Parts: sequence; C-alpha cells; structure tokens
Amino acid sequence: MICVNRRARFNYFIDETYEAGLVLVGSEVKSLRDGKANLTDSYAQIRKGEAFLVNAHISPYPGANQFNHEPKRTRKLLLHGREIERLTGKTQERGFTLVALRLYFKNGRAKVEIGLGRGKKLYDKRETLKRKMAEREVERSIKGPR
Repeated sequence: MICVNRRARFNYFIDETYEAGLVLVGSEVKSLRDGKANLTDSYAQIRKGEAFLVNAHISPYPGANQFNHEPKRTRKLLLHGREIERLTGKTQERGFTLVALRLYFKNGRAKVEIGLGRGKKLYDKRETLKRKMAEREVERSIKGPR
C-alpha cells in the first residue's frame, strides 16, 4: 500500500471499484517505492476513449536530477475497453464521478483503485460523523476504564 485517499469515502458514496494500471516514468516509480504520493483531490477522467488520472501528486525523486518528472502531471490509466465504455456511460448519464481511492503495488506493478462515486450531501456527511462517534463510544465502553 502506497497511499489511501480517506476523503474520498467521506465525500462520496462509492458504488463500484475498478483496478487500473498506471503509465509511469522511472523517477515516478522510484518515488512511489519511497511512499511519496498523495491522492487528495485526485480523480479519473475519460477523454477520447482513454482514461487518465488527474491531480495525483507524486513527489520528485531526489536522485533523478534533471530527468525528474512533473509532480501533478496527468497520467494514463490502463483499463480494458469494455470497462472504459461502461465508465463513460455511467459518468455521463447518472452524474457519477471517478475518484482515486488508493495507490498500491501488485506483483511489482503500480496500480490505482478508482471508485465510481456519487457526491454526498452535507447531511449525509454529518450522519457519517455521528455513526463514527457512536462506534468510538461503544469501543470505549467495551474497553472499560483503566
């Protein structure tokens, strides 16, 4: 696991998740192996039948010097054609958004998990916070005083 976008599950109802590969340059892979990535405010976008990861920050690798990469560049996602068609239809019809949920390595390859999400309203977010607080209180009461 490289990094997780915790705000995504707070701001969106995630209906489906997809695993996609990333097209990266060497300095980006080295930086990811060091764990220097941030998915806050990142999302996927489909343009001309291809998927792209937008606004994901991968810090520059110090050893790359002049051959370093742009930290917030748009990166191509590797998905099957039928998955791209399905995601295109869902995002255009029903107002879904493609949100980057987590970034990880699988068999030596960098993968990103993208979720098909609907935006939460303010009252939904409040309800989520109340539920988390209630769960914490239950855990505290079970644990007991020290």
